[in-house]
Amino acid sequence: MTFAVALNGSRSGEALEGGDIVRLVDADDLAWVHLRGDHKASRDWITSNLAYLDRHAIDALLADETRPRVSQIGDGALIILRGVNHNKGADPHDMISIRLWVDANRIVSVSRRRLISVDEVKDRILAGKGPANSGDFLCAMIESLNSRIETFRHDLDDATDDLEETLIAEPGQQQRLPILDLRQKTITFRRYIAPQRDEIGQLLRAPIDWLGPEDRRRLHEAHNNLIRIVEDLDAIRERLQILKEELTSIMNDRLNKNMYILSVITALFLPLGFLTGLFGVNLAGMPGASNSAAFIGFVVALVLIGGLQLLIFRLLRWF
Repeated sequence: MTFAVALNGSRSGEALEGGDIVRLVDADDLAWVHLRGDHKASRDWITSNLAYLDRHAIDALLADETRPRVSQIGDGALIILRGVNHNKGADPHDMISIRLWVDANRIVSVSRRRLISVDEVKDRILAGKGPANSGDFLCAMIESLNSRIETFRHDLDDATDDLEETLIAEPGQQQRLPILDLRQKTITFRRYIAPQRDEIGQLLRAPIDWLGPEDRRRLHEAHNNLIRIVEDLDAIRERLQILKEELTSIMNDRLNKNMYILSVITALFLPLGFLTGLFGVNLAGMPGASNSAAFIGFVVALVLIGGLQLLIFRLLRWF
């Protein structure tokens, strides 16, 4: 167990320890218990204190791999969310799942890695400024997760803007890897956010008694925010694809230009090379072989032929 706190009742805002945790979980007052999903004792604790949950729900809370989902079981709900990974040395788009069992009198959450949103909600409760009921808690957790999701989305947008400016100013092959890396992050991030958007929408439609009108209004706002974030991620992905295509086009144009210049040079020196090869043979009868001024005349003829070729290429608009 990582921590346990009371959300309402006579011990509201207090951290719980020992036997107080089990007593308050079984009482009418609302308590929140956060467990480590990678600890072997977590399954025993859930089985003992949430005996009304079926095996599939317990497996979902403790599974190695999860995806966002909402399952209403009786008067409670099994909810799996994901948050941005802010742990040291981790990639933010490698999102962390938090699995929640929420009903009117108890909240049990499970995660395998530290999640800042969990610490944030816990600190607010201990400071006496946290949620006082299950619906308020769920909204606070989703809003905290969405806030960091929005921040990371904004970072992706800024990084895309920087790549666009760099591509306009100094296009080069070295920009290909940053574009591909940012596009991969965007695709991965969207793959996690889109199901979470659908999950919040499903939660809005669920006939859960402990979700009041104000809670549903806040969930509706959170759902709209996720819809906008997914749309923004789609736009960022398309912008990055356009940047990739633009970079490819620029590099192809640059290559074609270089090949064109080489082709013109090759065409220019082709007749000159033929003449120098012809006059370079060591056979009797070559014109000017006995004339000391023949070499100078030959060089002048080559220059004139080269100039004539350039004039013809220009008239033909080859360059």
